[in-house]
Amino acid sequence: MSKHAAIESDELAADRTDRAAHAVEQLTRWRDDFPAPGIRFADLTPVFADAEGFRSVIDCLAATAPDADLVAGIDARGFLIGAGVAASLGTGVLAVRKAGKLPPPVLRREYQLEYGTAALEIPADGVDLRGRRILLLDDVLATGGTLAAAADLFAQAGAEVIAAAVVLELTFLNGRDQQGAYPLTSIVQV
Repeated sequence: MSKHAAIESDELAADRTDRAAHAVEQLTRWRDDFPAPGIRFADLTPVFADAEGFRSVIDCLAATAPDADLVAGIDARGFLIGAGVAASLGTGVLAVRKAGKLPPPVLRREYQLEYGTAALEIPADGVDLRGRRILLLDDVLATGGTLAAAADLFAQAGAEVIAAAVVLELTFLNGRDQQGAYPLTSIVQV
């Protein structure tokens, strides 16, 4: 690649990120005391409902790991972005589900939320994950337990999380500190 092409690629990447960040900043709906008192909820539904906003988010997230061979989206809004990114990359998509939503056998990982505890599951059979290169996606990174639990599930299954990405990162909750060695990208940090 020539130096000019590399600069052009960097400019295109910056433009893609700027468009996605603008959509997230303009369209995110914030709600205080939801789902519990003291929690400020970032609702990305308006971002995903806007055609240009959704496309810019998908393009930005897909660029974080173009060499992934499987995209994993975390329950539930991660399913939306995961499917979009997988279609963009030409890969499959796997839903990382909340406990009790998949038939056994499953791999299960419990974790702490900012307002309680939960568990995630992936199929223990039917999808061979050994050696797969995973792009792990979620909508919001808060305390980091959900993303870290999902990454642990894939490691347990013999897969490699090569990158993780979120639409919005709440930096004051230090969720990035809970993550593994994989690169972690967030479109917007608050």
